[in-house]
Amino acid sequence: MKDLSVLIVGGGSGLGALLARMAVENGAARIGIIDINRAAAEAALEPARAKGLPTATAEADIQVGPQAHAAFEAVAAELGRIDTLINCAAVYPRRPILEITDAEWDASNGINIKGTYHMMVAAIRHMQRQEPKDEVRGRIVNLTSVDAFKAHPQNAHYAATKAAVVSLTRSFAHHVAKDGILVNSVAPAGMATERARQLGFLEELAKASPLGRGAQPTEIAEWVLMTGGPKNTYMTGENVIVSGGYIYA
Repeated sequence: MKDLSVLIVGGGSGLGALLARMAVENGAARIGIIDINRAAAEAALEPARAKGLPTATAEADIQVGPQAHAAFEAVAAELGRIDTLINCAAVYPRRPILEITDAEWDASNGINIKGTYHMMVAAIRHMQRQEPKDEVRGRIVNLTSVDAFKAHPQNAHYAATKAAVVSLTRSFAHHVAKDGILVNSVAPAGMATERARQLGFLEELAKASPLGRGAQPTEIAEWVLMTGGPKNTYMTGENVIVSGGYIYA
């Protein structure tokens, strides 16, 4: 991420907060976070501030278009430019396939699909106006999931939204290739996080993986940063699956 200005949506906690810290460790020049919880976003930027880097935060419900666009524009104005947008805001409400409620469908679609869409539109409008670096005007990385490609009756609405984001990624990549904007996604399998432990499915993750464990969050974050970093100058419209073999198991 050397010398790049990076914006992470959903960066106040979990993988997003880890990405903010690792982006700093990998040489990012500026870091911004958009999150529904501004206090969490501010806390996640402490490593960047400790190094004296410019930072910016904005609070928004990204499923509401005007809020999403206003938040992006505020962060972009403060940082000067956005080289890489990472979309990792999502909800994961597990529910058996025959019991999903309208409210759960609406929440999943609103944040996972519509929110991602709004942030991509805001980023592309900004990136189209800025001067390229090494022929690339900007990079967008969307967090999808291996569940987009595997049957998931315990969480079908989540899986469906991630399949939709894979499709959106390809469509956007095709549309903005001429502008020098690269759009890709990274699809992890289950991660061995504190939330996974609390929800009681770490053992389920271990059994599903040929490697016998869920991914460490850092193992996923490395691929996200590579896809959104300066070494990626050609890959676009791709979905990188990081599943520890789960995709073929």
